[in-house]
Amino acid sequence: MTSTSANSAFASANGAWVDVAGLHFRYPDGFDALKGITVQIAKGEKVALIGPNGAGKSTFMLHLNGINAPSEGKVTVGGMAVSRENLGRVRAEVGLVFQDPDDQLFSPTVYDDVAFGPVHMGLKKDEVDERVTRALADVGLSGFEKRLPHHMSIGQRKRAALATVLSMSPSVLVLDEPSAGLDPRGRRELIHLLRDLPQTMLVSTHDMKLVAEVFPRTIIMDAGEIVADGGTAAILADKDLLEAHGLEQP
Repeated sequence: MTSTSANSAFASANGAWVDVAGLHFRYPDGFDALKGITVQIAKGEKVALIGPNGAGKSTFMLHLNGINAPSEGKVTVGGMAVSRENLGRVRAEVGLVFQDPDDQLFSPTVYDDVAFGPVHMGLKKDEVDERVTRALADVGLSGFEKRLPHHMSIGQRKRAALATVLSMSPSVLVLDEPSAGLDPRGRRELIHLLRDLPQTMLVSTHDMKLVAEVFPRTIIMDAGEIVADGGTAAILADKDLLEAHGLEQP
């Protein structure tokens, strides 16, 4: 297994696109949710983020597009600091897809949902239409423009939620439990989709088979810290490591 420092050096040598240094996050009640997270992710790298519930995974991911602000430390994406003054640019660069697609689908039609971001970027209608068409094609939902999201299956809604992010042309995708609730066919479609997308990717999941099939690199978080970071095959082969952090082998 590759150590955290060695793997970070590897990412840096290839041009770290996501750079997190000394990240701490403390809630108002004084609880330390993140305790000095330092990690680098190379452009185009696909990384799984695993760990028990309450490990701080979601809290960490919300820092990547500025929903959470660090108590200490720094986050940069593509050389741009994730800060209040850069929020608009950061959120166009880092697409966050929540576990529940209904948190992102709120418009009357799929078209309206996927067009929402490009419209608010001030793009002309022709370009908005082009982005919607391309994003829906990328997730296998071509022709769904007029569909009502609440009439679609959970797998279709998850893909539509991803399309709302892809329409912004982000360089980074951050997904929270993308396979949760999917049937076997939907899960297989998701695997093919994640493999094919070119973006830098950080995906939090409890689906260890998904981790094994899609992500060359895996990070384990527990109690607000990174406890392992390395090649997925080596990490998943370490039964004692996984069990020590509430995880199981696929």
